[in-house]
Amino acid sequence: MNIKHAVITSVDRDDLKDGGSIIWIETVKAIRRMNPETTLETLIPDFQGNERHLDRIVEANPEVVSHNVETVRRLTREVRIQAKYDRSLEVLRYLKEKGINRTKSGIMLGLGETEEEVIQTMRDLRAANVDVVTIGQYLQPSKKHLPVKEFIRPEQFEKYQKIGLEMGFRHVESGALVRSSYKAAKHIL
Repeated sequence: MNIKHAVITSVDRDDLKDGGSIIWIETVKAIRRMNPETTLETLIPDFQGNERHLDRIVEANPEVVSHNVETVRRLTREVRIQAKYDRSLEVLRYLKEKGINRTKSGIMLGLGETEEEVIQTMRDLRAANVDVVTIGQYLQPSKKHLPVKEFIRPEQFEKYQKIGLEMGFRHVESGALVRSSYKAAKHIL
């Protein structure tokens, strides 16, 4: 298929002893065997902070490892029932310290966060040495999910992009339609 860059993701597998980390490494190795020219981004769960599982991702050595914080600290418990904001930051920090060249995270807006909270989240990500951040508009996938509290204006997304670049992120994608894999190859190829 001559794919130049691929983003690999999965559902959380907390039901498995290894959190699914073994299948991650096997998948990356299989793609490398089949098409060594394809650059890879793994959009991983937090593996509950288990360093052994994270080390498998480091061993696979994808060009980018992404783990989304999804929202600001105050809203994390409501938005991400099992995830922990600080654990996500520690996972990103750990990956960077273990040698992952490019780390990435994403935030969805419109859940009731303030501008200062978004900026603080970006600061927290930079403090964890995250290289790339994506910022997009949250859209309610079903009536069972949290409602959209605000639609963010394009100027606000532009402001966050400017702030993020000034903070030192290598790349910032910020806009209503941005998702974690949005134009993923743009910051690597």
